[in-house]
Amino acid sequence: NMLDFVFAVDDSVTWHMMNLLKNRSHYSFLKVFGPKQISSIQSYGAGIYYNTLVPCNGRMIKYGVISTDTLIDDLLHWKTLYVAGRLQKPVKILTQNENSKLQAALVSNLKSAVTAAFLMLPESFSEEDLYMQIAGLSYSGDFRMVIGEDRSKVQNIVKPNVPHFQKLYSNILQDCPQVVYKHHLGRLEASIDKSPEGQFTQLMALPRTLQQKITSLVDPPGKNRDVEEILLQVAHDPDCGVVVHQGRPRS
Repeated sequence: NMLDFVFAVDDSVTWHMMNLLKNRSHYSFLKVFGPKQISSIQSYGAGIYYNTLVPCNGRMIKYGVISTDTLIDDLLHWKTLYVAGRLQKPVKILTQNENSKLQAALVSNLKSAVTAAFLMLPESFSEEDLYMQIAGLSYSGDFRMVIGEDRSKVQNIVKPNVPHFQKLYSNILQDCPQVVYKHHLGRLEASIDKSPEGQFTQLMALPRTLQQKITSLVDPPGKNRDVEEILLQVAHDPDCGVVVHQGRPRS
């Protein structure tokens, strides 16, 4: 399997300039355009530039480069959910500086994933159901229901990694009033408030891009109602979870 790295860098132009000097062979023909043009290309789409099929220590790797500001924006607002979605699943963080904004955004992304999953799950569910829903949030870059073939693929992500999901989300779930750890049974149990008031509170806590997508799905053209009014309508909808699923960021 190819090993996938992501580097978050404060200054993309300088980083590419130094990397071109050290590892020019990693780049495609775009290397002839220099670091400024590569950084410009990086800013499109999900805001990440990949070098692929790079031999390293006897195996193949690929690595993406993303600016720290772009990463923070995706973590907070789910503009594309490309890197934020990956960071909702267990990953190995090799090194991290003391950027307090980035650290806070990493936690915010996990909290948002839990909130979105709560809206899409029934009142009661298992711990594995929760991780399945979280892992399915960004599957294929959208918020589809985790069913059929999609479900089996997501299961292959979750089942071997349940202890890693537990470690990633334990602090957030322990602070969550809807979740109870049944220590004597060795499992988590949750009961989610599915009242309109409870769902409205969760909808208001979702990342901005998802709120906007839900709004555009529900608000008829020409109405121009504000987001809060529309989310209140969605909170009263028996299919609230389905509406959340249908909201999907498009880069």
